[in-house]
Amino acid sequence: MAHAVTAPGTPPILINEPLDADSVRQARIDLAACLRWAARNGLEEGICNHFSAVVPGRSDLFLVNPYGLAFAEVTASSLLLCDFNGNVIEGDGQPEATAFHIHAELHRLKPRAQAAFHTHMPYATALAMLEGQPLLWAGQTALRFYGRIAVDEDYSGLALDSREGQRIALSTGEADVVFLKNHGVMVLGRTIAEAWDDLYYLERAAQAQILAMSTGRTLKVVPKAIVRHVAAQEAAGRAESARLHLESVKRVLARDEPAFLA
Repeated sequence: MAHAVTAPGTPPILINEPLDADSVRQARIDLAACLRWAARNGLEEGICNHFSAVVPGRSDLFLVNPYGLAFAEVTASSLLLCDFNGNVIEGDGQPEATAFHIHAELHRLKPRAQAAFHTHMPYATALAMLEGQPLLWAGQTALRFYGRIAVDEDYSGLALDSREGQRIALSTGEADVVFLKNHGVMVLGRTIAEAWDDLYYLERAAQAQILAMSTGRTLKVVPKAIVRHVAAQEAAGRAESARLHLESVKRVLARDEPAFLA
């Protein structure tokens, strides 16, 4: 179940300084592309998951998908421009309540998180429902996440106020991926492309692990020295690989679903 956020009564931020229209437009396109491609890959759950990104040049504003639209319906122009007080500065509709309370606090308290993607994608969420460490170092795709994961063990219900959003934000520490036990995952990125890249590969790593576990045989865990080595190799090219990954997504969407650019 999801809830629309209600206006808290705090006056909206007035945009006295003009936004960089080109960079904001590009951020809208990139975020809409991620939402559309997540839908294609079955990473969303109804209308209850949310992606956000800080507005380029404005650390006090962020873009987020509106409550009521499926990921596959989102367009660049339908994304909401919000401030951290819950006010919609541009766009029609409201953010889903947990989207606002989680993402506003994440972006406010963790400035490095320029993008924040929250989903209940099935395989990663399944791992979040198990006791112990969710992701094991048994597959190459998983190794990119070594040293980059936090686990929030303290599920306490829907994030319908800023206190729960603050708790989740603080639980991330310096991690890029947070397994929210009994709930789902949160992926943080310095760019929209990096958040998307990690979200995609996190679900692929979780899927491979669950398929391997389903055989009933013992997982062959990679030696720790090799895990560290591969993680360093992955880190060296991650940003550029993420950029190229998202560019490929946008090319396919421009061909197959050009409405996302509207």
